[in-house]
Amino acid sequence: MSKRSSAKYKLDRRMGENVFGRPKSPVNKREYGPGQHGQRRKGKVSDFGIQLRAKQKLKGYYGDVTEKQFKQTFQQASRMKGDASQNLIGLLERRLDMVVYRAKFAPTIWAARQIVNHGHIRVNGSKCNIASARVNVGDEITLGPKAQEMALVMEAQSLAERDIPDYVVPDGAAKVTYTRVPTLDEVPYPVKMEPNLVVEFYSR
Repeated sequence: MSKRSSAKYKLDRRMGENVFGRPKSPVNKREYGPGQHGQRRKGKVSDFGIQLRAKQKLKGYYGDVTEKQFKQTFQQASRMKGDASQNLIGLLERRLDMVVYRAKFAPTIWAARQIVNHGHIRVNGSKCNIASARVNVGDEITLGPKAQEMALVMEAQSLAERDIPDYVVPDGAAKVTYTRVPTLDEVPYPVKMEPNLVVEFYSR
């Protein structure tokens, strides 16, 4: 399990963007960093810096998965047929914790990972507690009976700031079906993601 090792909004402040689309993000009030030097002029960023930033932003959005796990996902995407950047997004969106998050079973990706790790999620009727497990097209993801009564889950389902995407089809309040692997433009990112720069970063 990849634990959140930094403050909840640290990624937003570092990137200067509301990466998760949360209404309370500090960058909604100011786009510069905290402290007395937060507004200092930024120097020109190199190509490597731009690629690194794109990688850190994408990795952070998916719950700050470990570098080893993220690189392995990229390597698998590059071995698949087609566009490596699209394949990378497809593999990341097939993670069980991300499908749980997309289904609005949890308010954040970290909460989704916790729900999975605590054994509250069923995949095709079988308990699965591995957050990085890959969901296949046609799989049914269901909330366990205890989880359905959790305040965290009820809070997530009432969130107005995000909708369930087309490729995750709900069946009642406690079950969804993963219908297809999305393309980059179908994924509801609150900010622009550039997986092509991630491919360039690892292809150096």
